[in-house]
This record gives sequence, structure tokens and C-alpha cells, in this order.
Amino acid sequence: MSHTLDHVFAALADPTRREILVMLLEDDMAVTDVAEPFDMSLAAISKHLQILTRAGLIAQEKRGRVKWCKLEPLAMKDAAIWMESFGQFENVNLEFFEAYLEQTIKSDAS
Repeated sequence: MSHTLDHVFAALADPTRREILVMLLEDDMAVTDVAEPFDMSLAAISKHLQILTRAGLIAQEKRGRVKWCKLEPLAMKDAAIWMESFGQFENVNLEFFEAYLEQTIKSDAS
């Protein structure tokens, strides 16, 4: 499992790859469509896609002449479980936090 986690976290470490994953949340995309919003060559995007594929975060398949990318969301499951095991990543209650800040600001003002 640690080998898989290493690949997943290494893939997620790059902002371009994270942005690609966000794009693929909506639907499968052709490689050329994935590359379009980025200011880099198609070869550079292909390298990013290879890393995401190796990590299991996306799948690539050829449909006719076009290569398509598809998100594989279950690949992040082990990483999510690993992070949750620390228990420090619980959701923050924003209403409680806002009330705390308001109280702190009032105390400092007086």
C-alpha cells in the first residue's frame, strides 16, 4: 500500500496535475482538451498524464484516433483513509470558529 500511496501523493504534489484532476471531475476529456488551458506543450501535458495514470488517478483509452482521460476517484481512497487515520483533519465548524473570533476581537478591543 505504501508504494501506491507514494505514487498518489507524488502525483498530487504538482498543481498542474491537481488542476487536471479537477477538470476531469466534470467528465472524460480528450488529451488535447486537457492540454488546452495550460501554457505548455502537449508533450509536457502527456508527461503529467502519464504520472497520473501510473498513480492510478486517471485511466487513458483510445477511442478512434483520440486518446481520452477518465478520472479514477477510487484511487484516492487509500490516501484519504491514511490521512483520516491521524484524526487531525476533522472538518472545522466554521460557525463555532467565527463566534470564537468575534469573542476574541471583542475581548482585545476592551
